[in-house]
Amino acid sequence: MTVAADEVAIVVLSEFQKLPAKRKPAIRDNGLHEWVPLSGIVAKGPDFLKCVALATGMKCLPASKLPQANGVAIHDWHAEVLALRAFNRFLLDECKRLTFDSTFESDFLCRTSSSSSSVPPFTWRPEVSLHMYCSEAPCGDSSMELTMASQTDSTPWSSPIPVSEQAEGQLLGRGYFSQLGIVRRKPSRPDAPPTSSKSCSDKIALKQCTSLLSSLTSLLVSPENLYLSSLILPESQYSETGCTRCYGFEPPGRMSCLTTNPPAWENGYKPVPFSIETTQHEFDYSRRAVTAISEKISPSNLAVCWTYNKEVEEGIIGGVLQGRKAFDFKGASAVSRKKMWALALEVAEGVYGPEGQVTRELKMGTYDEVKEKSVLLQARRRVKNEVRREALKSWVRNTGDRGFSL
Repeated sequence: MTVAADEVAIVVLSEFQKLPAKRKPAIRDNGLHEWVPLSGIVAKGPDFLKCVALATGMKCLPASKLPQANGVAIHDWHAEVLALRAFNRFLLDECKRLTFDSTFESDFLCRTSSSSSSVPPFTWRPEVSLHMYCSEAPCGDSSMELTMASQTDSTPWSSPIPVSEQAEGQLLGRGYFSQLGIVRRKPSRPDAPPTSSKSCSDKIALKQCTSLLSSLTSLLVSPENLYLSSLILPESQYSETGCTRCYGFEPPGRMSCLTTNPPAWENGYKPVPFSIETTQHEFDYSRRAVTAISEKISPSNLAVCWTYNKEVEEGIIGGVLQGRKAFDFKGASAVSRKKMWALALEVAEGVYGPEGQVTRELKMGTYDEVKEKSVLLQARRRVKNEVRREALKSWVRNTGDRGFSL
């Protein structure tokens, strides 16, 4: 279902404007004006256009802190990634209402006709398309040309990669412009501790194959119909060369190998390219908008997570709820691994009872066991492994925060 890029941008921007002031970037006491990226997921139905999830944010946990996260702290709260997590929370909340409230009808989800545990009990309505708005170009490969153009020095495109950056399992961040089409980690200051979180460009590219679902949500919702139709960027944040290379399923796009030899994936998974469109509408707190009104600007430390009907509205700092101690369970966001796992299990028990296969798999001892040993997730694991092997080569998985239990 077609929808104008400006319409998608406007509905996300309008929803953000409704948030209270405490959820927005501030002017600090020293006069610094804060800026932050914004991303949102929009659903377009036959007679509605609704933002169902949005987020702001631009930071992530260092790799050294992952063992302390314990399913409580979010690893990556860049706006794009946080918006996708919020969207999955929205889906689980819709599933819960459909499961426990017989009078509830969702504009977005409906029950499937199959009673088999191998078929998820819910599916996204086929007449509702999905669109993503980003106020900044996603970090990583799709924005490398923009990063190059912003350089003020004479950094050579083909500078050699230092031995320290060539260590096994070490992904590149923002630099080394001669390396294009590669998987990158989140960019950071040179003096910042390294992270193993992949760039937003890489994560969005993967979603063209795995759908917008996370692993645990896919046990309850079919991936069919849950692929993006379009990605909307401000005109100044769009590089046709970079986006074609990063997301393209036709040469020279790095995803083209998946259409040259089409994969025989199961359970509704398939390569689904999205269109990339631009808008002239600008986010009030984008780097460009803030720079236009102040010479003194700074990235905001505050991230915000919101879902449709305000099921979730929270501020996040350091991967946990604003004002809470780092890694304390009381600070777990609604979109944290532990909270999402608990909600998925609650829905599974409501649908299948305590002995259903989905319930039993979600009751495995650790988060790692659920993701790696679930029989029902085999098809999804195959998709991810094949895409990483063929298209997103050198992808390095995060480790250190999968041994926790509910």
